[in-house]
Amino acid sequence: MTRVDRDTAQRLDAHDELAAFRAEFHLPVRQDGSPAVYFCGHSLGLAPKSAAQILNEELAAWATLGVEGHFEAARPWLTYHERLAPGLARLAGALESEVVAMNSLTANLHMMLTSFYRPTPQRSRILIEKSAFPSDRYAVASQIAQRGLDPGTQLIEIAPRPGEVSLRNEDICTLIEREGRSIATVMLPGVQYLSGQCFDMASITQCAHAQGATVGFDLAHAIGNVPLQLHDWNTDFAVWCSYKYLNSGPGAIGGCFVHERHAHSFDLPRFAGWWGHDKASRFDMPEAFQPLPGAEGWQVSNPSIFAAAPLLASLALFDAAGIQRLRAKSIALTGFLAGMLQQRLPHAVSILTPASEAARGCQLSLRLQRTAAEARAVHRDLSRRGYICDWREPDVIRVAPVPLYNTFIEASEFVEALAASLDEPT
Repeated sequence: MTRVDRDTAQRLDAHDELAAFRAEFHLPVRQDGSPAVYFCGHSLGLAPKSAAQILNEELAAWATLGVEGHFEAARPWLTYHERLAPGLARLAGALESEVVAMNSLTANLHMMLTSFYRPTPQRSRILIEKSAFPSDRYAVASQIAQRGLDPGTQLIEIAPRPGEVSLRNEDICTLIEREGRSIATVMLPGVQYLSGQCFDMASITQCAHAQGATVGFDLAHAIGNVPLQLHDWNTDFAVWCSYKYLNSGPGAIGGCFVHERHAHSFDLPRFAGWWGHDKASRFDMPEAFQPLPGAEGWQVSNPSIFAAAPLLASLALFDAAGIQRLRAKSIALTGFLAGMLQQRLPHAVSILTPASEAARGCQLSLRLQRTAAEARAVHRDLSRRGYICDWREPDVIRVAPVPLYNTFIEASEFVEALAASLDEPT
């Protein structure tokens, strides 16, 4: 096997056609002023340098125009969310009318479940994964309770097989087929937050629809990470945040997808608000709510301009790089890191993320062959050395080499730093 080492990393970086994008981001620094190795884009993406300019332009418009900024700003605030739709649609594999930037992820999940979880006496259950991100589980359980039902009986949770970390796609579809007559909605992640497993969203959607269930995905760890084809997959709905791989900053605006099959389903129950009302009569302030067609019809309020502005900067970088080129580098970069870990630390580190390229994105989840306390100390030591990744209880370190701004040399250096921290944790 070809040795995976620093020389290999330098050669790969020298031939990286996306290398210039690193200069478009602010890089955190160590105490000595050198760039830190930032492998935490799965939690909070780095700041595009152009974000400050766009945000400052909106602040200046507010200062000089006041309320007239809704119409007279260089980017009129009235239609600001519409500027985000083309880039989001390209990343989601959707029509522009199927996506909208609004709210936050969990608020959007509640919006979608209000419309697409329609329990009947015969079909009232929701399928999620047992290790779902807590906010997703809280939202789903509360939606069941809001219908006067018992989450204890109406929530189906699927877990990996004993001794395994990832869910098998055949097990998901088998469960859907077995319990399908009682399932109203299937709600799963695109990429699992803890393990980094990328789900086969196309086949899950097909299995769910075959049993008459609606299906939605939490794409917090998927959008901007892996190519998506939500329209072609026929997914009913999806939700996401934009502060992870979409690099839009803490508290940035979220987004959602609603398939065009539902664009004119005005009879679907939904939470109503004036920004989702028909644009032609919105400012006439009519008494009756008339939703817009498409995903825009699920808006309730005008978006926060300051929470949306940085996303414009990031989407421009995604358009320049191209999601397919980013995916190719991601596969190479993550594969390189995995190969180095297996070569350098075969008995000290277990990679929980699936080995298959199709079943993972940027993230690798690592379990150290140490006690939880010792592993936590290793993570602290990595942070002290300027390697920024994150810790998930009880014993997982998550690292994500992001193709827009991380390098092969950084992956090589991280493995050497991890080896040193394993020998000398502080």
